[in-house]
Amino acid sequence: MTLARRLAAEGLGTALLLAVVVGSAIMADRLAGGNAAIALFANSVASATGLLALIMAFGAISGAHFNPVVTLSEAWQGGMEWSDTLPYAAAQVFGAFAGIAAAHAMFGEPLFAMATLSRTGAALWWSEFMASFGLIFVTSGCARSRPSLTPFAVAAYIASAYWFTASSSFVNPALTLARAATDTVAGIRFADVPGYVAAQLLGAMAATVLVTWLHSPAKLREPGPDVRRVDLLTAP
Repeated sequence: MTLARRLAAEGLGTALLLAVVVGSAIMADRLAGGNAAIALFANSVASATGLLALIMAFGAISGAHFNPVVTLSEAWQGGMEWSDTLPYAAAQVFGAFAGIAAAHAMFGEPLFAMATLSRTGAALWWSEFMASFGLIFVTSGCARSRPSLTPFAVAAYIASAYWFTASSSFVNPALTLARAATDTVAGIRFADVPGYVAAQLLGAMAATVLVTWLHSPAKLREPGPDVRRVDLLTAP
């Protein structure tokens, strides 16, 4: 698959992912009548099922990363060329902002608006570290042992991470940056973005080191003609 096609898939897939995440957050907030638990449940279900559909739709083209930390981890593990990581990340960021605009247009919001919602502090940074660590560990581990189940495992993990983390699991630098451009319940102040992104990168790095060690080459069986590594790796 040519790089141009893979970048187009990453950009479009990330845009659709952000439209799902932000659009469902706005809809849930409007319909829940102030019940935060119902709103979060609706947002988590929509995000996880939408993510599953997008992974299955784009996985065979680009690997369906939709997330710079997934792309970096994949390159670190030898699953893609390092020279492709920057173009992938650029496509993901561009797609993320396009997805914000698409979601806003559907709900009559300005295409972009600076977020005012504060999300900062050690508890939230640790939450993002844990969420990113788990995402990379789940995707990399499943891609090595149960590749056909990777999309389902990733979606299940994201749904759970909405609930077990204090940050509701942004777990994606491109998504985090773009959500600074939505002044809705899904937003995050631009000043708080660096803390989230740093925690996400550190969590992904730690998971990559550990999963690579646990699945050392000596412990991996050689894939047969019907068994291959599937790079269906992603998150919101």
